[in-house]
Amino acid sequence: MSNYKKIDEYDQKITQKLSEHYKGILKLSGDDIDREGVLKTPERAAKAMQFLTHGNCINPADILKSAIFKEEYKQMVLIKDIEVYSLCEHHLLPFFGKAHIAYIPNGKIVGLSKIPRVVDAFARRLQVQERLTTQIRDCIQETLNPLGVAVVIEAKHLCMLMRGVQKQNSVATTSAFTGEFLENSKTRDEFIQLVSGKLH
Repeated sequence: MSNYKKIDEYDQKITQKLSEHYKGILKLSGDDIDREGVLKTPERAAKAMQFLTHGNCINPADILKSAIFKEEYKQMVLIKDIEVYSLCEHHLLPFFGKAHIAYIPNGKIVGLSKIPRVVDAFARRLQVQERLTTQIRDCIQETLNPLGVAVVIEAKHLCMLMRGVQKQNSVATTSAFTGEFLENSKTRDEFIQLVSGKLH
């Protein structure tokens, strides 16, 4: 007999309420909720939904503020290929892809790991890609006050792949810029070139 025990921390009251709703959804979909494969599905789905929306309880600006350092570096800082996983607020289906984020410091830099954490904090909510892009941009701009911020997100949406138009190869790309990236075409072009190139 295995001694393995997985420990999950979820709000029990919320899990119970969500489980009841998911059980009703499964019934209405015509499935047999008493069959072995779906007996625990309502509870699993309830916990999954809490995880996939836990960004609602996080202040992304606090993530950045926890690791800000004085530094007179004034060149572009780029983190690309940040994995993005989110839920479309229109159909509750996933969209996923990559984010490419750059900023030009103005006397302050931030710990590199904090940028992907900010992405996750905004992505782990019911979202649309357009809003996700601008929320990340605005958070970095308002918290660090850099000379400019650039955000590009490329994502596939299961609401387009699995249902609706069912276009399997479609990719949505959104972008948002501030400061030097918005006003200086050379800076913006350098960012796009670095994102498009394979440096790693």
